[in-house]
Amino acid sequence: MPPPHSTSDRKIPTYIVAPPANRAKDMEGYVGFANLPNQVYRRSVKKGFDFTLMVVGESGLGKSTLINSLFLTDIYSAAYPGPSQRIKKTSKVETSNVHLKENGVNLRLTIVDTPGFGDQVDNSNCWQPILEHIDTKFEEYLNAESRVNRCSLPDKRVHCCLYFIAPSGHGLKPLDVELMKRLHDKVNIIPLIAKADTLTPDECKDFKKRILKEIKENEINIYEFPDVEDEEENNVSKKTAERVPFAVVGSNMILEANGKRVRGRQYPWGIAEVENLDHCDFIPLRNMLIRTHMQDLKDVTNNSHYENYRCKNLSAVTAGEGKKASSKMAGKNPLAQFEEERREHEIRMQKMKSEMEQVFEMKVQEKKQKLKDSEMDLQKRLETMKKSLEQQKNELENRKKQFQVERAAFEHVMEERRKNDTKSLDKRKHKKAIF
Repeated sequence: MPPPHSTSDRKIPTYIVAPPANRAKDMEGYVGFANLPNQVYRRSVKKGFDFTLMVVGESGLGKSTLINSLFLTDIYSAAYPGPSQRIKKTSKVETSNVHLKENGVNLRLTIVDTPGFGDQVDNSNCWQPILEHIDTKFEEYLNAESRVNRCSLPDKRVHCCLYFIAPSGHGLKPLDVELMKRLHDKVNIIPLIAKADTLTPDECKDFKKRILKEIKENEINIYEFPDVEDEEENNVSKKTAERVPFAVVGSNMILEANGKRVRGRQYPWGIAEVENLDHCDFIPLRNMLIRTHMQDLKDVTNNSHYENYRCKNLSAVTAGEGKKASSKMAGKNPLAQFEEERREHEIRMQKMKSEMEQVFEMKVQEKKQKLKDSEMDLQKRLETMKKSLEQQKNELENRKKQFQVERAAFEHVMEERRKNDTKSLDKRKHKKAIF
C-alpha cells in the first residue's frame, strides 16, 4: 500500500506517471481512511495533553524529589520549594502547573500536593481537603460539559494519586488505610514505598507482601493494569504490576559510578542508583506513569471515576433536589411513583409533626421549670426581705424603748433639779423676809 497523501503533494507539478501493473492493482483497493490515525495524531500533538498528578504522604518522604526525578525538571526548586521545605504547613491542597515539551509534544502537567497531611497532632478528617478537591474538579468538569458552549473543556480532574508509604516495615498505618478507602472510588491510587534505600531487599519484599495483604483485607481498589492484545506488551505490563507497590528512591544528584554518570544517593557503603532495577522500582514506575499507561489512567478516570460521580449527581437531580435516586423507583410507572412519594411524604410529615410536638413539649417543660425556679427565687428573696424588715423593726422597737427609758430618767432628773431650785429659792426669800 502506498504512503498516504499529504498536503505537500499539491505542490508537485501536474504530470502523470503510469504506475507499474502490480502497484496499480494495489491502488484500486485504497480508499484513504487508513490515514485517520495520522489525522488524530496531528490534532492531538497540536492540541497538547493534560495530566493531573496528586502526591499524598507525610512530610519528609521525598515527594518533591521524586516528582523532579520523574519529569527530569525542577518542578520544586529554591524559588518554589517542596511541601516539606515550607515554613507554613497546612492541610490545604495546593496545585502547581508546569508546561513541559518533549519532541514537539506539549504536556500541561498539574501537580497537586497537601503540605501538612498527617503532620498534625489530631489527624481527624485530614483527608477532607483532598476529597473536596477531587469532587470540586469533577463538578467543574461536569458544569463545563453541561454548558451550551463547550468547545473548550480544560481537564483538571485528578488522573492519578501517588500515595507515599513510610518505610517502617510494619505495614500500613490506620491513617493510610482510612485515606485509601475514601479515595479508591474517586481516583487511581498507586501505592509507593518511599525511601526504599532504607530497607534491605528481603525487608522490601516482605514489606510489599504485607502491604498488598492489608490492601486486600481492607477491600481497597488500587489501579489495575489493563490487559492488552499484544503478548509482549502484556508480559511487560504483568511484570510491572508484580512490582506494586513500587519501592522508589528519588535523587537529583549526578554521581560517578564505575566510570558512568548516574543519578543516585551517596552512602558510605556505595551508591543507591535511582535508575537501577536492582536498587529500586523507579524505572518501572516512570515507564508505567509516563510512557505506557498515562492515557489509560486518563481513560479510567473519565470512564469510571468521573462517570460514577456524574451518574450519582444526575440521578440526584432527576429524583429531586437534595434527594438521591432510589432503586425502589426503578421499573415503576409514574402513578405508582407518585403514590409512593406521597406515602413517603406523609410519613415524613407525621415524623416531623411528632418531632415538633416533642420539641414543643420540651420547650414548655423548660419554660415551666424556669418559671418555677424564678418563683422559688422570688419567694426566697421575699422571705429574706421579710426577715430583714422584721429585724429592723425589732431594732427600732428596742431603740424606742431605750429612748423612752432615757427620756423618763432625764425628766425625773430635771424634775428633781427643778424642785431643788424651788426649795433653794424659797429659802432665800425667807432669809430676806427676816432681815
